[in-house]
Amino acid sequence: MMQTSEDKKYMHLAFKEASHNNCIKGKVGAIIVKDGKILGKGNNFIPDGITPCTEKTCLRKINHIHQGQNQELCRAIHAEQSAILNALLKKNSLKGSTLYTTKFPCTICTRMIIYMGVKKVIYYAPYPDEEAMKMLNEAKIELVQFKDEKTDKLIKKEGIK
Repeated sequence: MMQTSEDKKYMHLAFKEASHNNCIKGKVGAIIVKDGKILGKGNNFIPDGITPCTEKTCLRKINHIHQGQNQELCRAIHAEQSAILNALLKKNSLKGSTLYTTKFPCTICTRMIIYMGVKKVIYYAPYPDEEAMKMLNEAKIELVQFKDEKTDKLIKKEGIK
């Protein structure tokens, strides 16, 4: 599927959002849009009041937990959760919205996405969570993997994962 200029704009904003996180494990960003209006944005981050992890204190690194497994063993709020909470704090309804995320959502985020009425998820990088894929398909949420050569080159140049 060819990406529209709007898709490129919002995915680039999601990558910009990813650069603001304080999680050492992953830089992920998310933007939620409806009718050309950004409803919420977020990134992986450790909430204020909790000490951010280091290479030596990250539970996922210490316990060699792989992507897609034991997602609850992390101090960070995921980018999709952060974007949803950001939208809710502004009293925005997400029914019928589109979520742009730099990485396919996990099952924890997927449940929130479905509950909040998001109708479409556009993601850049895959994530090894088959259950999330099953749930999104069952809920009939449109899934689109973002592909754009210019974006690919920029991400490689910047070293974003």
